[in-house]
Amino acid sequence: MTARFGRTELPAPQRAALRRAIRFEWFTLVFLAVAITLVFLVMGSSQAMKAAWVEDLLSLAPPIAFLVAVKIVNKIPTAKYPYGYHRAIGVAHLVAGVALLTMGAFLIIDSFTGLLGAEHPPIGSVVVFGQQLWLGWLMMGVMALTIPLPIYFGRVKMKLAKELHDKVLYADADMNKADWMTAVGSIVGVAGIGLGLWWADAAMALFIAASILWDGIRNLRAAITDLMDTRATTFDDDSPHPVSHKVDEFLRSLPWTDDVGSRVRDQGHVFHVESFIVPKHGQMPSLQKLVEARDGCIDLDWKIQDIVLVPIDELPEEVGGSKNVRQSERNR
Repeated sequence: MTARFGRTELPAPQRAALRRAIRFEWFTLVFLAVAITLVFLVMGSSQAMKAAWVEDLLSLAPPIAFLVAVKIVNKIPTAKYPYGYHRAIGVAHLVAGVALLTMGAFLIIDSFTGLLGAEHPPIGSVVVFGQQLWLGWLMMGVMALTIPLPIYFGRVKMKLAKELHDKVLYADADMNKADWMTAVGSIVGVAGIGLGLWWADAAMALFIAASILWDGIRNLRAAITDLMDTRATTFDDDSPHPVSHKVDEFLRSLPWTDDVGSRVRDQGHVFHVESFIVPKHGQMPSLQKLVEARDGCIDLDWKIQDIVLVPIDELPEEVGGSKNVRQSERNR
């Protein structure tokens, strides 16, 4: 049997979650195709509706990036890609962040220009089944129809993102939240025009653009830091991931270890772990003990793709071993 680095398949519960996530991403693409078409047909000259239409177009980026990435991640590591292909998730996250940032900046400039120019967007009338109808009613009706599904999609994807440790799926769930908020803002903007508040439309467009820009900055920053091998964080980048502490605690519990410190890099769905171990004096571990320690670490969490154990005489400062911490506290 040939030895390989890491895992090329997710555990059964995560595989099931991934299949469900793929289905929801396809449902999202179908929904967006319908929403984009309807919004385009009724948007007229409204700045808020234009911003909502562009936001819907941008919403295509995360699900497409996710669907492309999941086709790549489970490929077996090769000599050219010894760490495997899991970082395709990070690349997809970067693509989504760049798209959001670029279009958010464009829409802010466009909306702010309209607000400064005191543009009064006209909303005319259309004939529907022989009846004269103000186009604004159609605009608000279409946007109201686009609210319920993004709320549902976002909640489901958020749970799946946590289960899979998938930051692209999290970005998409965040985008779904922006979708329904954008729809509400568009309704307010169009209603403002109907009430004679010409500035309400541009103001809502500016609000939508700012939301898109913030999402872009946040996701781009997270994607770049992950690709630069910052310490692994939770799926929402809220805090350091607890897997590093779990590995250190397990290795410190072994009878032959004196001190331990680990560094963990986020590869996408999974982690690559390097653990530095200071053995107790005169107890250099055998190969069998190292293999058992490695297998024990991998069993702690499915996200540990592979782990490198490095016996060493002194812990590197960057990993902050327990003795280093105590020494630092005494030196203060």
